[in-house]
Amino acid sequence: MWADNETSEDLLGFKVHAELIIEVIKDEGLLPVSVGVFGDWGSGKSSILKIIYEQLKGDGDELNEGTLVIYFNGWMFEGYDDAKAALLETIIKKFEENKKISTQIKEQTTKLLKSVNWMRVLGLGFKKIAIPAASAYFTGGLSLIPYLSGELQKISPKELVDKLQGDDGENFLHSLLKDKKGEVDETTLIREFRDDFKKMIDQSKIKKLVVIIDDLDRCTHERIIENLEAIKLFLNVEKTAFIIGADPRIVRHAIEQRYRTERIGATSDANDKNQRIITDYLEKLIQIPYNLPRLSDHEVETYMTLLFCKRQLTSSYPKVLESFREFRIKNRYGVFGFADIETHLSEQEKEALRSSITLIASLSSIIAEGLKGNPRQIKRFLNTFTLRHKLASIATIQDFKIDVLAKLMVLEYTYEDLFKELYTWQSVKEGEPDEIKELEEAAEKSQMASLDIKYSSQWKDEQVVRWLKAEPKLSGIDLRDYFWIARDKLFSSLSGSTLIPAHIKSLFKSLLNFGSASLLKDKITNEVLIENGANLSLLLSLFEKELIKTPNNSDLHKIFLQMMSQRVPNSLSTYKKVLKRIDHDAIPFSLRADFVFAIKENPELEDLKTQMDPKSQIYKALNQKK
Repeated sequence: MWADNETSEDLLGFKVHAELIIEVIKDEGLLPVSVGVFGDWGSGKSSILKIIYEQLKGDGDELNEGTLVIYFNGWMFEGYDDAKAALLETIIKKFEENKKISTQIKEQTTKLLKSVNWMRVLGLGFKKIAIPAASAYFTGGLSLIPYLSGELQKISPKELVDKLQGDDGENFLHSLLKDKKGEVDETTLIREFRDDFKKMIDQSKIKKLVVIIDDLDRCTHERIIENLEAIKLFLNVEKTAFIIGADPRIVRHAIEQRYRTERIGATSDANDKNQRIITDYLEKLIQIPYNLPRLSDHEVETYMTLLFCKRQLTSSYPKVLESFREFRIKNRYGVFGFADIETHLSEQEKEALRSSITLIASLSSIIAEGLKGNPRQIKRFLNTFTLRHKLASIATIQDFKIDVLAKLMVLEYTYEDLFKELYTWQSVKEGEPDEIKELEEAAEKSQMASLDIKYSSQWKDEQVVRWLKAEPKLSGIDLRDYFWIARDKLFSSLSGSTLIPAHIKSLFKSLLNFGSASLLKDKITNEVLIENGANLSLLLSLFEKELIKTPNNSDLHKIFLQMMSQRVPNSLSTYKKVLKRIDHDAIPFSLRADFVFAIKENPELEDLKTQMDPKSQIYKALNQKK
């Protein structure tokens, strides 16, 4: 098994990307600068950021050769009252805690931390903090805002209760925000914060400050925006560099949510303008975007080879890793495989690795394509594969072939509907379905078009056809044991949900809260239709399960109707499957107009009426005489 954590150990050959970003921030002529390390969920962003952090801080503390480097994990502060304040406070305290510079800047850090406390108060809003602060005062606990709590304690309990519960409670809290300079104003506060921060940088005499922000895309939309607003405070502050790792689609969606209230009921021109606002916001914040490339087939094969080496080797592993580094310098395109490592292995180690690496070589291309070259997905795939292989051994299954298991799992994780369809076929044919033989033969002869009527269109997808052609062939193999091992996926959604990319989960949630018909149509055009077949299958599967659970949810039906109207691949077949499993009387009668409009837009949807129970209200509504 392999741990699913970020690491500075480079098994992906990503050190070259880290070194490129380091070269950028070492160029003092480019400072101040903000760099975005962009990639999908699990693409290796965190590992690159760890490599950058380790190299910049060197063997000593976080101040190395005049560079102070700070690593901030946004997700760890998800539960804090104000993520913006948490980031600012972390940066300032790193200055305060560093013994080499703390004595020079004590006055500035104290002043800056006080400013952060005021920002926290202003950022939360008075109505949000009145009750928590008062409650903390009376129960003896700590307030969310220690500084404000101190001000409240100067007032008698009876007077405090009267003022907070009165109509003028908010003005009362405003009156507490007095400094020697007068009332605290947020604009003035931010300007003074920037000035004080510059002074702290100068007084500390550091050459540069590098702040690495990780896991931003794991945060809620609100927290993402708070962190982005904090970063904006430092833009154009001399000697600073920010390196931000994130999935840009999730960040864009968070920015979009910020403008959501302005977009409800907006025209398409207004929506286009909002998209430009989102793009401008992100481009101003991230001056240098760096998009991580997807792993190639050869890189996937190399990565899996090194993962197996790490798991199965002990004393030889460091030699293998060093050999890989040397190989990658000389050859950026080839596979680092068994022939490259066997000279470092004992005979026993060679034997232990041989079968695993042979399997990797035969299936790496379809694993690479099926899992989109995503390192985290590959690691999770291999962990599940290992568990199932062990289960087969413990269950003493005879003639069990691990390459057959691996091939079936690729279908399972990329086209779950087809995997379940294959399960149904084999369950009625004692494990050897005629259908898979027919499909494999058609794929080999490039005759898939001849099977149009008999099989769903998904079997024609290029990726599925390549899967059908790949060895080992499944014709003539009893598949019952393999599906018995995979029954956790067949009878539970838990194993599949952990492999759904974060941006698909985010897209699913945003579609559920579409707001208006025009927004839903735009979102399907701009976000759903651009997804690949595997991700579309996952998204449709989420909606399928949700609608089966709540067939009376009008919005879910509207989402399907809009996707079918815009001819989202397999949306029609998925909706038909739903209709077979739900009570049609649960479909809200109010959806009649939506059905009529969808059928008018796409006549193919007329066929939906034949799937409905003739006794149901929705069927009668759609077939009533005009």
